[in-house]
Amino acid sequence: MNPIENILQQFPLMILDGAMATELERQGCDLNDSLWSATILMENPELIKRVHMDYFTAGADCAITASYQATVEGFARRGLNEAEALRLIETSVQIAVTARDEFWGGLENRSNRPKPLVAGSVGPYGAFLADGSEYRGGYTLTKEELMDFHRPRMKALIDAGADILACETIPCLLEAKAIARLLEEFPGTYAWISFSAKDGMHISDGTPVADCAEWLNQHEQVAAAGINCTPPEHIHSLIKEMQSHTVKPIIVYPNSGEQYDAVTKTWKGASSKNTYGDNAHQWYECGARLIGGCCKTKPEDIKGIAAWVRR
Repeated sequence: MNPIENILQQFPLMILDGAMATELERQGCDLNDSLWSATILMENPELIKRVHMDYFTAGADCAITASYQATVEGFARRGLNEAEALRLIETSVQIAVTARDEFWGGLENRSNRPKPLVAGSVGPYGAFLADGSEYRGGYTLTKEELMDFHRPRMKALIDAGADILACETIPCLLEAKAIARLLEEFPGTYAWISFSAKDGMHISDGTPVADCAEWLNQHEQVAAAGINCTPPEHIHSLIKEMQSHTVKPIIVYPNSGEQYDAVTKTWKGASSKNTYGDNAHQWYECGARLIGGCCKTKPEDIKGIAAWVRR
């Protein structure tokens, strides 16, 4: 059964976690690397588990695995064979499941909240390119080639026991169509699909977000649709645009408001002036039913959401 539907039947909002990679950087990791947070799967998996635990403690109902940048092709550049790459992708799920089960084992952690889900992160093809394409789109690949790219990782995440797939920062509708078609190869598997957006009405490649919502609405295995890694200022408008074109729950997990420079691989500018918890409350009032944070957000931001949700 649809795991998101299960939670939303009992609770008004599903709280996601926040950033993984920038949180690892805050804890001293150097991620100036084409594999980004996936390098820590190889070097220090215990630190990933600690970040998951921090988000559960803050109030998250879902851990998104550290597999956003983890692909067979990406690991191959480091000299790993396919079996080794798939094992690391599966490890990302096992780390999150272990953290979730340890957290849920404490009876004091079960009050007024659902058992957290583990969402297997499926980053876009642009993340593998490591050139900022996840904020532009404009791929030269066909739908079939995109399916071939995503298939091994999706299968590995499912086989490892992910409760749902988090297909995130998708910059173009073509890639979303490839993922939705690929889901049909895995009966009983559900995913959310969230896009990166360039403004309050369009995803990164310029497609109206309303068109994306309408197309995804037809696909049963897409459990939620929405936006991530987009400045908070655009979220209210994007929710409104999607709302009138889908009956699926709307998911939003923006970044802090800072802008990513793909050349220097750094974040610049100022974060949102409002507290994250206040912003999230407004997005909930607007219609979002799954809310968390993306790049540069922290456990404190997720705690700010839980403060009013669990009152």
